[in-house]
Amino acid sequence: MAALHFEFVSPERVLFSGDVEQVDLPGIEGDLGILAGHAPLVTVLRPGIVTIYRGGANEAIVVTGGFAEVGPAGLTVLADRAVARQDFDLATLSAEIKDAEEDVADAKDDSLRDKLARHLAQLKALQDALGAPASAAH
Repeated sequence: MAALHFEFVSPERVLFSGDVEQVDLPGIEGDLGILAGHAPLVTVLRPGIVTIYRGGANEAIVVTGGFAEVGPAGLTVLADRAVARQDFDLATLSAEIKDAEEDVADAKDDSLRDKLARHLAQLKALQDALGAPASAAH
């Protein structure tokens, strides 16, 4: 299998730079599997799990958003925040969901409420993907 060059960057540091077999991404319009030779694209990332496949193993990283670009040089992910799945704080996510629920309830403008509701749905989907009980958010 051909190698895909992958650069994974967060505001704090370069998380990974090297060749991989595949990277799965939580794209804003759906999940993406990126292999070497993938067509060029740019996508916004929603809160979710980036899975890196290399050397017969995989590594799951939780992202809260960001951007991904596939080009001739490979894949670059610019994550808003990235944490190894096993290190991700579910209590923080629960607090973010509670805050988002309050923001949706308080929104007076329909378009703002819709935007906030989409973000809330993404956070809840991340919570489900992590296997956290939904009751933890209340």
